[in-house]
Formats: sequence, C-alpha cells, structure tokens
Amino acid sequence: MKIPKVISDLVDSFQKLPGIGPKSAQRLAFYLLHVPQSELDAFAQTLSDLKKNTKLCSLCKNVTESDPCDICLDVQRDQSVVMVVEQPIDLIAFERSGKYRGLYHVLHGVINPLENIGPDEIFVNELIERVNKKETALLEVILATNPTMEGDATAMYINSKLKELSSGAKKIKISRLGMGIPTGADLEYADEVTLKEAILGRREM
Repeated sequence: MKIPKVISDLVDSFQKLPGIGPKSAQRLAFYLLHVPQSELDAFAQTLSDLKKNTKLCSLCKNVTESDPCDICLDVQRDQSVVMVVEQPIDLIAFERSGKYRGLYHVLHGVINPLENIGPDEIFVNELIERVNKKETALLEVILATNPTMEGDATAMYINSKLKELSSGAKKIKISRLGMGIPTGADLEYADEVTLKEAILGRREM
C-alpha cells in the first residue's frame, strides 16, 4: 500500500525528533488525521511561533521571551553563584526542585569530538567572559553538566579555563555536583530530592 505523500512527509518529520522511531512516527501522523482542523491549525501556528517568539538571554543563554530573562533580573536571587547546565531543560529541573536560588549559565550542549562539537560550538567562551568581568559579584561556579563522559570532559575543560582566571585578587570557587546523580544519568529525569542532595553535596574542583 502506498502511503499518501503528505502523510509520509509528516512521518519523516516526526522521525527527526529525538526518541521517535518509525512506528511512533506513523502512529502520531495517523492520529493527527482525526484531530479537528482548527486544532491542527493552532498546533501548526504554535510550532511556527516557537522560534519567532523566543530568544536567548544575553546573560545566561536561557531560552526566554524577554532579554535579560526573569531569572537574571530577579534581585532576590543569589548573585554570587552561577550554575552551569547543559540545556534549558536542566535549568527547568533545578527550578522545579526549588532548592537553588542562584543564577545560571546554559551551554546548549557539551564538548564531543566524535560529533565535531568543540568549546566554540557551545557557550563556554561566554561563560568565561561573564566570570572574568571586573564588576561581577560571582564567588562560585557550580558545574552541573550531566555525569556522562562528555559532561565530565566539558566540566574539566571549563574548570581548567576558570582556574586560569583565578588570581589573588579574584578567587572563584569551582565546584561539581555531589553524590545523588547516577553516572550516565540525565539531570532532566532526576527527582527533587536527588537534585537537592547533588547541590548540597557539591565538591570543589
């Protein structure tokens, strides 16, 4: 049986999404055939607006509707601590836990030579510049990359770069999330208690 081209194109589009295989893509495509046209139009408009109506915060690189983002503008947060995470979804996980009240820096990836992703392809240099500013109130950088080979390598690279900046006049404490996060796990799937233990148990690098 030949599938209509518009359906096969939609299936191909769904398969490009992470975690969606051929069968799941087909189920989603055929499911949408039963959705009212008005809902499909609204869904399509939401997708179209996704990148048009969002931007990256010029300070922390989080996805936001305004620049700077609400977190960076919140004077009630601890301005002396910045947590470095891989993706905006990791930031959301920590915010959901309610156990961290400092600032963030989102890398939007990790160093991965096998994928040709180096420091220049993620927001590492922006972090270094942010920490190096004379007017910054930062005293500690928490490296909260995932406990994977790539996450650890990225944390080690950032650690070495930040230590090059350290001097007697401006000493920055560099710490890594502590016990609680299993090796190889993704932060976005960690529960609130685990994230709390990871923050409280962070160790200096």
